[in-house]
Amino acid sequence: MRIHRLVVSLSNSELLGKCQVAQNKNYTLAEIAATLRLRLIGDDQCEIHGVGSLKRATPGQLSFLSNHAYIGQLPETKASAVIVEKRFADLCQTNVLLSDNPYVSFAQSTALFKTSQNLNDGIHDSAVIDKTAVVDKSVCIGPNVIVEADALIASGSVIGANSYVGEGAVIGKNCHLNNNVTIYHQVKLGESVIIHSGAVVGADGFGFAFNEEKYIKIYQLGSVLIGNNVEIGACTTIDRGTLEDTIIGEGVKIDNQVQIGHNCKVGKHSVICGCTGIAGSVSIGEYCMFGGASGAVGHISITDKVQVSAMSLVSESITEPGVYSSGTWHMKTSAWKRNNIRFKQLDSISKRVRELEKSQKKE
Repeated sequence: MRIHRLVVSLSNSELLGKCQVAQNKNYTLAEIAATLRLRLIGDDQCEIHGVGSLKRATPGQLSFLSNHAYIGQLPETKASAVIVEKRFADLCQTNVLLSDNPYVSFAQSTALFKTSQNLNDGIHDSAVIDKTAVVDKSVCIGPNVIVEADALIASGSVIGANSYVGEGAVIGKNCHLNNNVTIYHQVKLGESVIIHSGAVVGADGFGFAFNEEKYIKIYQLGSVLIGNNVEIGACTTIDRGTLEDTIIGEGVKIDNQVQIGHNCKVGKHSVICGCTGIAGSVSIGEYCMFGGASGAVGHISITDKVQVSAMSLVSESITEPGVYSSGTWHMKTSAWKRNNIRFKQLDSISKRVRELEKSQKKE
């Protein structure tokens, strides 16, 4: 077998550009090794046309091992190459790409085979673009898009069909708004931002003042600032700030159907999973993670490197990094009902225990 070492690598933007112009292309393992900065053991001319799991991969596909629970599938896989740590290379019966972090290498490999809708270059005839808007000549704009006055769309960006870019909004370089995305007025996106269908960025925050008879609307005078390399999932909503801006930091990844309230700040490289609700004026640090269907009450701060388990509620500020949880695990309904009754009795039980302790001390 020949050993092929990396001789050249591509940056993330170069890799993405390569994928966009070369969809459905086969790659030799030599090319993949060079692109992903991996060491190849095997046939450097073997052609790869896709990625698959160890169990389901077919000849011509690349696979990977990151979860050691699947080691047993390694000798049996039909993949033409596998990304693994060096210590597992001898278990492979096929070509091997050595990686210190196979899951990250797998993630990078998917960019080579990404698929996306085919959009014609330029601006679709049905798009409506205000004469004062500034749109770079390289921008691709789909059918029925509306771009309002004084908006700016920088080079390399793609705006999918039926999307809306509000007055004075800024779309940075190489952004991709999928179909039916709404960007309200004055919202600013950094570079390489991806927003999926149905997302709304910059709607009014939920602010009202009660005057003993009715609720008076508090108009939201801030905006939303989105950093570079942020991804926002389908049907997610990020509200504009009341007086100051709602801020989503660089590299943040937000799943589908997430609600982020007004005035929130999400630190760089944090992750928020699906169906999470973040109330207004919450400050989330860097490298945090919110599990699915979790939440945070308003006006609290969460320090860096905090992980909140799925379906947990953060009800007060967190000042120390770590993993936090609330709620209970699933169990049979009959047991849950009994435990629920006991939970309601905890206060009275605690009082009885204290009384017993006092009486014992007297004795």
